[in-house]
Amino acid sequence: MNLERPWGSLNYLDEGSGPLVVLLHPLAESGELWRRLIDELTPDFRVVAPDARGHGESSWDGKQFSVPDLADDVAALVEHLGAGPARVAALSMGGCTAVALAVRRPLLVHSLVLADTTADYGPGKAAAWGERAEKAVTVPREKQLRFQVDRWFSPSFLEQDPAEVERVSRIFTGTDSQAHAAACRALGAYDDSARLGEITAPTLVLVGEDDYATPPAMAEALHVGISGSRFHVLSEVRHLSLVENPHARALAREHLAR
Repeated sequence: MNLERPWGSLNYLDEGSGPLVVLLHPLAESGELWRRLIDELTPDFRVVAPDARGHGESSWDGKQFSVPDLADDVAALVEHLGAGPARVAALSMGGCTAVALAVRRPLLVHSLVLADTTADYGPGKAAAWGERAEKAVTVPREKQLRFQVDRWFSPSFLEQDPAEVERVSRIFTGTDSQAHAAACRALGAYDDSARLGEITAPTLVLVGEDDYATPPAMAEALHVGISGSRFHVLSEVRHLSLVENPHARALAREHLAR
């Protein structure tokens, strides 16, 4: 399915029926990252998983975008579907997008699951993400995988489910390097930490205990800033908690069903 936007065509998966759930993917991935969670949710929900600009099957005009721009795309999609407000589950970059959406368009958000994410990457973020952007376009994508996979998954998951690791890796290597770099720069400029108190949607914050991309301290800052939120640290889990960990997905399903 596609929605035309000023910058190009926003691709999205649309499966199942029932209350609307929107899933927002991490950096340099796509809506297909969510395949396991989609299959677990579709008996009870209509699940929509968009591809961010330049990611997956979405096109892109090559212009720099911001995290609030990505949130505008999600808002346009929810309005286009006419099925909101949406239950939103989001991971990493998708979590930043979800926070930006919730503070700017609160009437479109029924509830939030924010996994392994932040509203601010902290001091030095612009320089650090600028370096990541440079590597995204100068290092062959296959050679970036070792760094990524180590951040994404625990050693035990790498051993137990190599097929899923390979599937997620293929999405990454297929992502446009220029879009990857633009998204890095967007994350380096993002800061909604002062607006977390504006979020009114019931929120569950999840984080892997061993996530060193967005460590538990960042998740705890979300929990403290979002009034009434719930907070859960997942033992021996790294960055892609909602991919790796069945318990994380169960917690997300339970929260989305409320």
